[in-house]
Amino acid sequence: MTLKQAMSRSQSHPTGESRAPAASDHAGSVGSSPAILQSAARHVILQWRQRIGETPAAPEIADLMVVLATSIVETQITAAPVIDERVRSSLGRHLLEQLRREVVRRWTESGVADSELPPLLVAIERVRDALEPTPTEAFALRLGGPEGMELLVDVAHDLRSPLTSILFLAETMQRGQSGPISDVQRRQLGLIYSTALGLSSVASDLIDLSRSDQLVEPAPIPFSVTGVLESVHNIVRPMVEEKKVALRVLRPAVDQRLGHPVALSRVLLNLTTNALKFTDKGYVEIVTRELLPHRIEFAVRDSGKGIDRPALATLVSPLRSDTDRLREEHEDGRARHSFSRTGLGLTICDRLLRAMGSTLQVESRPDWGTRFFFELELPPYSSPRNTPHPTARPPQGR
Repeated sequence: MTLKQAMSRSQSHPTGESRAPAASDHAGSVGSSPAILQSAARHVILQWRQRIGETPAAPEIADLMVVLATSIVETQITAAPVIDERVRSSLGRHLLEQLRREVVRRWTESGVADSELPPLLVAIERVRDALEPTPTEAFALRLGGPEGMELLVDVAHDLRSPLTSILFLAETMQRGQSGPISDVQRRQLGLIYSTALGLSSVASDLIDLSRSDQLVEPAPIPFSVTGVLESVHNIVRPMVEEKKVALRVLRPAVDQRLGHPVALSRVLLNLTTNALKFTDKGYVEIVTRELLPHRIEFAVRDSGKGIDRPALATLVSPLRSDTDRLREEHEDGRARHSFSRTGLGLTICDRLLRAMGSTLQVESRPDWGTRFFFELELPPYSSPRNTPHPTARPPQGR
């Protein structure tokens, strides 16, 4: 019997009335095994219907079971298993495992000679081997499982530790602390630093996405806004020098404030590094503007080519598809993208700002650039002594 004939028979039954192949369909193929297989398949279908009821998924389960049972019978009389693409899924593999357990159970209860069982089990194993996911599919399945985020975080930690060392060494050499270097070498080290910083940011975004609620201090604390701005400037300085753009910083008149400096540092660092990636000439600026004595607007503006209007709607959506790219520039017929199309950095910014009672806003125009901005409640804080402030730090390893 050909696969086409098997499929024609399975499709001849109305949806929801699919049946497993009867013993007479394959008379003489392998003794009593078709009857055992038929009975086991019907029992699995019945179990699923009892579990999920008459939902749209019920006919699909029955149809998949027919296809699996047909493949098993076919495999006993053909050189190689012929697998229908519909069962190449986690559901297909799960149904096959259930069918195998039920076959073994019913065979034991039927009292049929054990000599007839091995050929059927061998056929089931051959079908299962054919349905085994590739390494790529297996990795994707694990990512989609309950431990998927934990796996991503582990990978991110493994990446971030060596990248942190690269950042430190590149900056040390660029400053000449390991000996004199030429202008060409200084530029090459700048490129290394910028690339490592971009990759490290992606790893940090993955880690922080799993614990973004822990990045905001439980209560506002005293800090220096100028200190936060300077720490961001120091981190991106090698990137600024390598790209040869201007970085302008406008500080507030009242420096000491009550707020969440760690979260603020992370937002400004993400926005500033993102702006630098898309600015090949001109400037990037971090501007603070006092709206009220207790309220400050922060803005990160770049003179790049701007963001396409369709992309604005998906800026803070994590793991965007290729069609929802953050930005795309075309130069010399080549498409140039950011280090990551995932959108994790802006997602982190949006979550942190919402936790601080604010929202991330954006305005962008072609050949004008892009401006991200937000407002925060930061009451002034007076102290008779200088208050140390947390500063933004490059991502560190475990």
